[in-house]
Amino acid sequence: MSMVGSLRKMARRARSARRVDLSHPARSPLGSTVVNCVVYRDGRRLAGAEGLEESLRQVRKRGRGFVWTGLHEPSEEEFAGVAALFGLHPLAVEDAVHAHQRPKLEQYGDVLFAVFKTVTYVEHERLTATSEVVDTGEIMVFTGPDFVVTVRHGRHGSLGPVREALEADTEQLAKGPSAVLHAIADHVVDDYLAVVEAVQDDIEKAETDVFAPRGSKAPDAGRVYQLKRELLELKRAVIPLARPLTALATRPSPAVDAGIQPYFRDVADHLARATEQITAFDALIDSILQAHLAQVTVAQNEDMRKITAWAAVIAVPTMVCGVYGMNFDHMPELRWAFGYPLVLGVIAVACFLIHRGFRRNGWL
Repeated sequence: MSMVGSLRKMARRARSARRVDLSHPARSPLGSTVVNCVVYRDGRRLAGAEGLEESLRQVRKRGRGFVWTGLHEPSEEEFAGVAALFGLHPLAVEDAVHAHQRPKLEQYGDVLFAVFKTVTYVEHERLTATSEVVDTGEIMVFTGPDFVVTVRHGRHGSLGPVREALEADTEQLAKGPSAVLHAIADHVVDDYLAVVEAVQDDIEKAETDVFAPRGSKAPDAGRVYQLKRELLELKRAVIPLARPLTALATRPSPAVDAGIQPYFRDVADHLARATEQITAFDALIDSILQAHLAQVTVAQNEDMRKITAWAAVIAVPTMVCGVYGMNFDHMPELRWAFGYPLVLGVIAVACFLIHRGFRRNGWL
C-alpha cells in the first residue's frame, strides 16, 4: 500500500467516524455514550430496534441473532447499566471503563473479553524533537452467545467501516458475534500495517538526512530519539496482540465459531508481518543513531586536526620570533643587514613546507 493510499484510507475512516449512527438515542437509558445499538439475525440488520433492553429481550425470546452495542468512553455510571444487562464480569468492566490496558484476551464463562490497541499516524510536515508520529487508542470487545459490546477509547478507531463491511457480507455476519470480533481484529491490524508503512517514510527521511553530504542540514539526535520513542509506542500496541490472536486462531472456544478460526490465523499472519517490520525499524533507528553519533565524532576529529595543523604552522614563526625577542647582545646575525629578511624567509619557507605536508596528508 502506498503512502497516498494509506492517507486516503485514513481519511475515509475519519469521515465514517463523523457519521455516527444513533439507534433511538432518546429511548436509550445509557446516555450519549451509546453510539450504536443494532440487532442482527441471519446476517442481516433488523430495522426498528426499540432500545437496548427490548432488543436483547427479543433476541433471547426468539433464540436467534445477536445485539451489537457500541459505546465511546463511557463513565462507570453509564457503563453500569450495560454491565448489568449483559452480566459482564466486574474485572472486565473495570478494564473497559478505565482503559490503558495491554492487548489481551480473557474468558469469563461464556463471555469473551478482548482488548485491542488502535493506532493512527499523525501527519506532520517535518520530524522534530517534539513531533507526534503515532497516536494510540483502545477498543474493548465483549462477545457472548447473543451480544457484542464494543467500548472505544480515543479520538480515532471508529468501527463504522467495520460495521458497513460486515453488513455487506451477510454470510460472514451470520456466523455470529465471533465474526464481529474477527472483523474488529482485522480492522485494527490493517491499521497497524498502514501506520507502519507511513512510519517507514519518516525513518527513510531521517536516514537520508544522516547520510547527506556534510554541509547540508543533518538531523539532530533529538529528532531521531523522538522517532524511536514514537516507534516504541507503536511497538507496545502491536507486539502484545500476538498471543491473543494465536489463542483465537488455535485454541477451541465455545465463544468462537469454528468457521471463524481460520480467519483469525490470517489476521495473525498480518500481525506477524507488522511485528517483523517494527522490529526491523527498531534496529534500523539504532543504526541511524550510531551512524549520526559516529559522524559527529568524525566531524569533531576533523576540526581538531585542522586546529592542530594550523597551530603547528603558527608555532614556527612564534618560536623564531620568540628567540629573537629575548634582547641578548650576542645573537647570530643580529647586526647583519640581511638578517631580518633572512629570518622572514626562513619562517615563510618553514611554514610553507609544514602546510604542504599537512595538505598532502589530508589535515588541511
